Amino acid sequence: MNGSQNSMTDKTTGVQQIPVGISACLLGQEVRFNGGHKRSRYCLEVLQECFHYESFCPEMAIGLGVPRQPIRLVGDNAQPQALGTDDPDLNVTDALIDSGRNFAASHSHLCGYILTKGSPSCGMERVKVYHPNGNPDGSGSGLFARALMDAMPWLPVEEEARLNDPVLRENFILRVFALHHWKQVVEPEPSFHKIQQFHARYKYTLMAHSYPGYQALGRLLADATAMPLEALMPEYLNQLMGYLKERAGRKSHANTLLHIFGYLKKSIDGDCKQELVDTIEQYRRGEVHLVVPLTLLKHYLKRYGSEYINEQAYLDPYPHELGLRNYI
Repeated sequence: MNGSQNSMTDKTTGVQQIPVGISACLLGQEVRFNGGHKRSRYCLEVLQECFHYESFCPEMAIGLGVPRQPIRLVGDNAQPQALGTDDPDLNVTDALIDSGRNFAASHSHLCGYILTKGSPSCGMERVKVYHPNGNPDGSGSGLFARALMDAMPWLPVEEEARLNDPVLRENFILRVFALHHWKQVVEPEPSFHKIQQFHARYKYTLMAHSYPGYQALGRLLADATAMPLEALMPEYLNQLMGYLKERAGRKSHANTLLHIFGYLKKSIDGDCKQELVDTIEQYRRGEVHLVVPLTLLKHYLKRYGSEYINEQAYLDPYPHELGLRNYI
């Protein structure tokens, strides 16, 4: 799917929305085995302002219906079987795996996916795996979720329950917006130059999440002139999204802020410099949230920063109305 098809526009607000897959039960659809749902207020009341949801229930898609016999994962943690809890002769392992692969093949335009915690089909991690005698025997991933993630390793995927963690929430949403940006500016008419431009905007975002990743992708592009474009694009994107998945802590954010501060050293007076350094140090020590030094830094960058530094995605990776940096 080309870039022009990678977003929707809300007819009431005119705001461009990003296509994101989601477990149907999280939208309040009554598709669970008992006819219930797991409606997520955050997904519906906050993220829906930015995301155009494409809902899916793999268990319904493979014909299990509602209500239905619940299933569970049984056997080897790495390759469990999805069996009926009442009737173990019900085996939907292959059907769920095929569902994930087929969904991925027909939804390459998505920029993220939100899954349901603990589900034998849709759980991202720590899903209970049982011994054939019925005793818990470890944990794994839901079969649809695993097939989806294997088929689309670059896709930002998160469980709805984990979005309650401010750091995980910010990390997931940042990756969704980064992938959407890639699909908007690089994929429609790809070129080596466009990849370089994209990378230039995400250098400090990379630095905050993974300094080794910042170095590795720099080397990849420096050595990529002889690499075919069709090989470079997936290699760059897979590495980028993998590095961005690493959580940015206070130390790495503070170091990134100081690197950006370096662009102002010759433009602001000593008192302003000291105020900025002190505020970044307060953030590093955990006394204030990221929004505090970042707001002060952006104030000076707006007046004295170069076009290059002001266009860094790190400064505004997503709409500020989400308030994500007020909590990290």
